[in-house]
Amino acid sequence: MKLETLAVHAGYTPEPTTKSVAVPIYQTTSYAFDSAQHGADLFDLKVAGNIYTRIMNPTTDVLEKRVAAMEGGIGGLALASGQSAITYAIQTIAEAGDNIVSATRLYGGTYNLFAHTLPQFGITTRFANGDDPASFAALIDERTKAVFVESVGNPSASVADIAAIAKVAHAHGVPLIVDNTVPSPYLLRPIEHGADIVVHSLTKYIGGHGNSIGGLIVDSGKFPWGEHKARFRRLNEPDPSYHGVNYVEALGAAAYIARARRAAAQHRGRAVAVQRLPDPAGAGDAAAAHGPDLGQRAGGGAAPGEASGGELGGLSGPGLEPAARACAALPAQGCLGRALLRGKGRSRRRRALPGRAAAGAATGQHRRYAFACDASWEHDAPAAVAR
Repeated sequence: MKLETLAVHAGYTPEPTTKSVAVPIYQTTSYAFDSAQHGADLFDLKVAGNIYTRIMNPTTDVLEKRVAAMEGGIGGLALASGQSAITYAIQTIAEAGDNIVSATRLYGGTYNLFAHTLPQFGITTRFANGDDPASFAALIDERTKAVFVESVGNPSASVADIAAIAKVAHAHGVPLIVDNTVPSPYLLRPIEHGADIVVHSLTKYIGGHGNSIGGLIVDSGKFPWGEHKARFRRLNEPDPSYHGVNYVEALGAAAYIARARRAAAQHRGRAVAVQRLPDPAGAGDAAAAHGPDLGQRAGGGAAPGEASGGELGGLSGPGLEPAARACAALPAQGCLGRALLRGKGRSRRRRALPGRAAAGAATGQHRRYAFACDASWEHDAPAAVAR
């Protein structure tokens, strides 16, 4: 299929109910699950589907598939801006104490991100001469997680030798990330020249109209993450922030883009943002609202989706909260709370959250508690990370 056709049609089949040729804008936060088991399978990465719009949305899904198709990748992740895309692309595989190696000719915002912002998180950047692929090799060590270049520099208009730089990166077991904003896939497709990950500021040539901002990551699906287990532990070891999933074992070639979406997009602030909520309006009694079995509907009705009934009004059913499994795998002192489903006035709360009264709720009242897991797995930035 020609690129022009991909640009118009890739990633979208007319919606079956209305047969709309144009992509609908889905203005929804949440999605219904066929059953609690279906919800659990979605969270467990066993089946594909929508969970929550911060993680995925049918409208942005078309955009992701379309750009990935034009670039020749296996999947994409749409984000708020090009800078968000670059940040996510790196933080998906890098942590405090790691480094990346980048060409010096960069967009100003990218340079500031690499030189000033990422070091605050313990991730340093070593700058190489973009015209000399060998200069990248001299800066790569065992803590290097990526090599980064712009295909065509903004604003320098320098042109990177992607194939030569990719050869150097791959010889050291490191992926090459290419910012392809300026030429767009219409003029250049870095994956065809050896790039492993492509990022875009959609604001510029792909958008082209000056009326919106966006960013996107495309995964080629070609980098052998499983062959470099020591360097890329985040993809090859159980993820404690997502109920122990091993991305390479579970998803193979899609391990990187899956972790970018599931881990980075599921901002960990969500776990502590909602500490204690009053009975959501209209929730009523759990038995009356959801029947005798919260997990399955006998009459074929959908089980409540993520935060169904409004962003904060959802009632957590069996298998629908991956954080519950994450907490369950930790020692008791590692969790501040467990899910509380209050049916007949009996509290199942294990431990009061900090700064909150321990008084019980009245019979029939429903409260939803956050899963506030121990964050000791996070790495503090070392005092000195520059080499």
